Formats: sequence, structure tokens, C-alpha cells
Amino acid sequence: MKNSDNRESLAVGGQAVMEGVMMRSRNALVLACRTPGGKIAVSEQKWKTVFKTPSLYKIPFIRGILIFAETLVNGMGAITLSANLQIRYSEDPDEKEEEISGGSMVAVIGVSILFALGLFVILPHFLTALFGLKASSLKFHLLDGVFKISILILYLWAIGLFKDMKRLFMYHGAEHKSIFTYEKGLDLTVDNAKKCSRYHPRCGTSFLFLVLFISIFVFLITLKHQIVDNKWLDHLIKVGIKLPLMFPIAGIGYELIRLSGKHGDKAIFKPLVAPGLLLQRLTTREPDEEILEIALASLKRTLYREEHPEEEPSDEIVLYDNLSQIPSL
Repeated sequence: MKNSDNRESLAVGGQAVMEGVMMRSRNALVLACRTPGGKIAVSEQKWKTVFKTPSLYKIPFIRGILIFAETLVNGMGAITLSANLQIRYSEDPDEKEEEISGGSMVAVIGVSILFALGLFVILPHFLTALFGLKASSLKFHLLDGVFKISILILYLWAIGLFKDMKRLFMYHGAEHKSIFTYEKGLDLTVDNAKKCSRYHPRCGTSFLFLVLFISIFVFLITLKHQIVDNKWLDHLIKVGIKLPLMFPIAGIGYELIRLSGKHGDKAIFKPLVAPGLLLQRLTTREPDEEILEIALASLKRTLYREEHPEEEPSDEIVLYDNLSQIPSL
């Protein structure tokens, strides 16, 4: 592999999707999926920012909000494409369906955001309100935080009981293992990836925990005074304030996850990293060799695109029989 000394400066992130893994770097976004027939389907494109003002991405806290929004949009796009690839390459004529449209993807993004805000912001607030505590008190915000973290753990545990989610979590584990293989300077082989950890400090699960944890203190500071005399109206107003505050909180979470990814081995950052790594026991599973092949295929082509930015990626899906057929650096 060329340019192995460039690993620290080139951050690669990923996301598990339906029977596949999406990887993205500074200039590339690659999706690799296992088709129903057993082949590796690869889609490659240049990374294009949603927001066209490069200077904004240099501003701490602001860049986290922008990157979170981009990750959400591109992540949903990858999920949609991975689902469509399963339909397109299905070998069972009875399973042929109409492919998912871009409009459906936008609707799913909207519903997903509303569901997340309802589950992790609105529900904990009103569960806490049932205990009769003042919405401006320290006890209220601490109990609200306990409910948030508890709901998160229960939610991750519950979805992990489903067969399809267990397989998705195997792809999540493969994504982490392949990135660790790259970051350690090892050749991108299944044998090397097997030896790497499936828990990574720079993970969406860790980010989600940090966002909820940070929100406890931000809400404690910003909502420490009663706004109106009517108790339930006060609750409603404060929930209305909490919802938009989640965006700057996500910006703070991004900066912390970025630091923990770089310095997670230092004692000062270990308390920051540990809860997210523990939660990844719920959101990752040990992958088999075929799943590791998919994650490594996505990573290999992502790195290739970084080394050959002058080459225009094809709009067509390319099929490979196995990992060894995939061109790398």
C-alpha cells in the first residue's frame, strides 16, 4: 500500500448498510455490497459537500453541524442504494420489486429525525415531568439525563434482537475492523482485519452517547430558570427550546469525538471514550470472512480514489467475484 505515512492525516469513516459498507474520505465515497448471488457490487463517486462554503468547515463547532447533516444525507443515500442493489441483483423473480426513489429517501430522513428527537428529547423530558420536579431544577435535568441514556441503551438492545439488525451490526463490526487495519498500517486482508478490534472510538454510537451526555449540561445551564408560571406550558416551551439546541450540541459532540479519535489512548480522554466503546458491544457483532471482504473492498476503493483523484469514477455498478479482484493502490 502506498503512502502509508499519510494515514494520520487521511481520516476514513464508514457506515454499515444493507448487506454492505459505505466508506468515505476527503475526496471519495464508495459503497460495496454483497449481492444475493454472492458477488461484490461496488459504487464509487467523488465526495461532494452539501454546503458550498469551504471556510465553514474550518470553524470549530459549526463544522460538526455541517458534517452531521452531510453524513445523514449521504448515509441515507447509501442505505437506499444498498437496498436497491438487493432488488436489482435478486435471483428470485418473485422478489423483484420497484426500486426505492429519492423522494422516499427524503421522507425517511425526515421521519428519522422526528423519531430521534421524540425518543431522545421529548419522551425523557415528559417522563421526568411526571415526577413533579421543577423543569429548572438540577434534579430534573439529572433525571432527564438518566432517562435519555436508559432509553438509548434499551433501544439499542431491543433492535439488536432482530435478525436483520444482527447482520447489520456484523457489517458495523467489519467497518471498524477494516479501518483499524488501515490505521495500523497493515495490508488490507481478511486475516489482518480479523485480528483488529470491532470497537472504534470514532464511531456514530459513541457520537450519539456524547450528544445525549452533553445535552444534560447544556440544558442545565440554558434552562435553569422558569419561563412561565404555568407548569405544563413551561415544559412545552422548554422542549421547544431543547429541539433546536440539539444542533449546536451535535457540533460540540463532533469536536469531542474528533479529539477522542486522535487521542483516545491518553488518560484524560479515556473517560470520554469508554462509554461509547461499551455501547458498541450492542451495535457491533463479530463479522464472518465474507462480511469482512465487503468492508475491505469498500475501503480499498476509497483509498484508491484518494490516490487517483484525477480519474473520474464510473456511474455504473462494478461487480467482482472476490476481494482479490478489486484493484487497490
